[in-house]
Amino acid sequence: MADQAAPQTALLAGVPGRSRAWMIWLAATAALALVAPHLLASGFGISLLNRMAIAIVFALSFNMLLGQGGMLDFGHAVFFGLGGFATMHLLKLADAGIFLPVPLLPLAGALGGLVSAVPAGWVATRREGTSFAMVTLGIAELAVAFVVMLPQWFGGEEGVSGDRSAEPALFGFDFGAALQIYYVIAAWALLAAVLMWAITRTPLGRLTNAVRDNPLRVDFLGYDPARIRFLCFALAGLFAGVAGGMQALNDEIVTVSNIGSAASGAVLLMTYIGGVGTFWGPVLGAIVVTLLQMALGTLTDAWQLYSGLLFVFMVLWAPGGLSGIILSHAPLLRAGLGHRLLARYLAVVPAALLTLAGLIGLAEMAYRLQAVRSGGAPGRLFGFAVMPTDPVAWVAPTLLLLGGLLALRSLAPRARAAWQEAHTLLARGTPR
Repeated sequence: MADQAAPQTALLAGVPGRSRAWMIWLAATAALALVAPHLLASGFGISLLNRMAIAIVFALSFNMLLGQGGMLDFGHAVFFGLGGFATMHLLKLADAGIFLPVPLLPLAGALGGLVSAVPAGWVATRREGTSFAMVTLGIAELAVAFVVMLPQWFGGEEGVSGDRSAEPALFGFDFGAALQIYYVIAAWALLAAVLMWAITRTPLGRLTNAVRDNPLRVDFLGYDPARIRFLCFALAGLFAGVAGGMQALNDEIVTVSNIGSAASGAVLLMTYIGGVGTFWGPVLGAIVVTLLQMALGTLTDAWQLYSGLLFVFMVLWAPGGLSGIILSHAPLLRAGLGHRLLARYLAVVPAALLTLAGLIGLAEMAYRLQAVRSGGAPGRLFGFAVMPTDPVAWVAPTLLLLGGLLALRSLAPRARAAWQEAHTLLARGTPR
């Protein structure tokens, strides 16, 4: 994992490695500070950016376990949620008149995530593989039960809420405005991402990679694999707590849902869709899944279905995630072989769009059928009024799906053959 920095920064291949990395981080800082908030200046746009930043930190912390250490954690949201609760309780103290700078409150989230990850990691990291995953699942269920049993601390079903603007202003900012809290969240996201990236370059980061690949050899060299997994687990919990603190400041409420299985499943979805093989893959996955949740969530009730289908597609046909797709094509583009793929890829696009249209049509028809049976309106599909109780209305999306699948079956092998041919030419060093 740590040795994959070179292909990730291939566009700056002529720049020395350390300078190349810092150029990328400076560009990210400029984008967060200057470009993004002005491109998306609406309330929805700022909210979208905030949630993307939170999701990025959460996904990167999960990738410390899965991508760096090979540990599949089914309860990672526990540290996210408990970090959020810790931050919210400090925010409530600020509401009561105790001066606590709002921009520093995610530190409480970091402490909450770390304190909860230490005992959980001490138990879980004594095992590896499937046993580790099952232990984390049990810890997640215990944590949810614990939160429900202590409503005086965790607020029961209503959760714990606060007001970030109730505290005296800091340098004239009360952080009530969406743009003001955006800069706080963006700063924490950038800081957390830089620190997690830096950890991958440390001896601990490289030992974590070694434990992932060959724990027996690490043990033979004199290092304790369980201790290395524990340190990685604790750090991942710390950064998940930072993400939870950011979420608490953004939403001004934390509930039991923040530590539940849905949140753990969401971060797993982000990381796999983006790709666990690179550092920046989870960043890409977090952006895509957040867009699905917020943008598609305003358009359709079936957005979770589309997220699940995307996850299945990536696992089956693109196990390297979106970042894997990009990295597999980068050498071809640098070698000037992209033109050998373009025609075959463009031929697949109409078939893919037909398949997607048919799939969306059937999914939306199913949801509208449920709405009609519950007394709701049938609505419209692709701009046309539809009646899902009429069997004829199901014919068009079915034909689109079948036609698209048949076309993909014919065209996809040709695109795959073109990709393999281009890689063969690249390996032989054949001129463009």
